[in-house]
Amino acid sequence: MEKSMRALTAFLTATAALALVGAAPPPTYTEADFVRVPKLDAHVHANRDSTDFAAIARNDGFELLSINVDYPDFPPLAQQATIAYKMHAADPKHFHFATTFSMDGFGTPGWTTSAQRAVDAGFAHGAVAVKVWKNIGMIAKDAAGKRVFLDDPRFDPIMAHIQARGVPLIAHQAEPKNCWLPLDQMTTENDRTYFREHPEYYMYTHPEEPSYEQLMAVRDRFVARHPKLAFDGAHMASLEWSVDELARFLDRYPNAVVDLAARMSQVQVQSNANHAKVRAFFVKYQDRLLYGTDLTDSPADPKARAQNPPTTGNFKKEADDAWRSDWRYLATPLSQPVAAIKADAPGLALPRGVIDKIYYTNARRFFHLKG
Repeated sequence: MEKSMRALTAFLTATAALALVGAAPPPTYTEADFVRVPKLDAHVHANRDSTDFAAIARNDGFELLSINVDYPDFPPLAQQATIAYKMHAADPKHFHFATTFSMDGFGTPGWTTSAQRAVDAGFAHGAVAVKVWKNIGMIAKDAAGKRVFLDDPRFDPIMAHIQARGVPLIAHQAEPKNCWLPLDQMTTENDRTYFREHPEYYMYTHPEEPSYEQLMAVRDRFVARHPKLAFDGAHMASLEWSVDELARFLDRYPNAVVDLAARMSQVQVQSNANHAKVRAFFVKYQDRLLYGTDLTDSPADPKARAQNPPTTGNFKKEADDAWRSDWRYLATPLSQPVAAIKADAPGLALPRGVIDKIYYTNARRFFHLKG
């Protein structure tokens, strides 16, 4: 009888232990978790007066941060602002936006006041960040016809104004390093297509223009010059080609984070070469990375040139496909074919806690989002 009781006790103990193990969540998410986990795409462009983008995002469990930018392929800045104000007012919990200012008239006496008024108008409507674009350094010139770089002291008053408001700066500086390479040496097909169709930004064919190294040095001097300004290096701070270089940037500048927008394929090139190193980078810098895609919902234009990420005309499918593909790569160990690198890319299977930060809590903290 005693022997039977000991056996029963052992069985019940083992059963209870198994039940506890079964109740514990697995260390990583699955594809099935995609919709139910809160997520925030911290780099999109809602350029169309429509509720479609917001509806697609809600369906897939996303909040959005739409970024206004002085890009010739986009609608005028005033139109972008009107759309952002309207969409944020309609759903302030799920639709956030970054404002910007025009470079027109830079170097003239009234430019700083005009730029401050532009960002203040955005703040008054709920903007949570300010964006500067690659035209600073690659295109814009001052009133005297001289190229303007981000470390120009004439930016100091507007940057001080932004910092005083406690609002982060999102900076797209330079381009992927592929931009300075011949087409046949680029590492990803999406870069090859984009620069083929945007020759004005394809620096390999413009050797008279600033080098990649020069633009990176300018950006670094700017970040060092403004150590109290919260800085978001858009597109992996244009260091997408090397997680080692990006780690050095993050180590040097504690006020900086980076988003992953439109650079996942360059990360996949690296993880295919050294999976463990790339995964370790994401784990180590889990508090400094923001998920983003650069998805762009613009009015239909039959003359539109290739964009990165590519567009097909079916935006709902583009968004859902991009979000699910990135989730599969970052959150699961599953492999998938990636057209941009013409290869399969096994997933990083990042821990749940890391995914939660990269996809949601980092952006909400960095941009001081409430609700």
